[in-house]
Amino acid sequence: MPAASEPISIDIDGTTVSGAYARPTDASATLVVAHGAGSGFEHPFLVGFTDAVNAAGIATLRFNFGYREAGRSFPDRPPAAIAAWRAAMAFAHTRAAEAGASDDPIWASGKSFGGRMASMAVADGMEAAGLVYLGYPLHPPGRPEKIRDAHLYGLTLPMLFVEGTRDPFIGVELLESVTERIGSNAVIEWVEGGTHDFAVAGNKRTPAVIGASLAPAVVEFIRAQA
Repeated sequence: MPAASEPISIDIDGTTVSGAYARPTDASATLVVAHGAGSGFEHPFLVGFTDAVNAAGIATLRFNFGYREAGRSFPDRPPAAIAAWRAAMAFAHTRAAEAGASDDPIWASGKSFGGRMASMAVADGMEAAGLVYLGYPLHPPGRPEKIRDAHLYGLTLPMLFVEGTRDPFIGVELLESVTERIGSNAVIEWVEGGTHDFAVAGNKRTPAVIGASLAPAVVEFIRAQA
């Protein structure tokens, strides 16, 4: 059973955003997870994913970006998103320390936009044990010339790209070339036939079940870096 999730509030430079924190008694790490551009921390995909991660013995923290908390539909610009990421990571470190686990690794993860902003925050100096991308938006659909990769090449921490082979925000060969250029610290976990939301034709599943299905590979990667 996953650990009970508790509602939390995170202060971002005087503005408060909502989130949820869950810590199993045997937690060995924390995974902080940000939502995609069109959803919030409460989306069933993220709930299913973090519940499954909790059940495997890793604490999780989900949080809203400021624009979502304010009811706006257009995502925050990178400076605001990075500030949110820094505040969420600081909150996770505080909670780990309160549990007597100040040395446990704190990982950053996110669905699409949330993962890209995590990588930009790390490129801007935010510390993290590693990065997990749940559908990294490498380029806008149908626009591979608008590639969003420049900041990734200076990152040396472990990175896991969980990607669907039918995701219009990537090209399989293009993403493989990007990770090869990043180096051996970047690994891809392919979901065969998966779209940007990891749905697979002919396999009808709820978003929560889809999210949970990604957890084993993520947990295995995190544990392999310990």
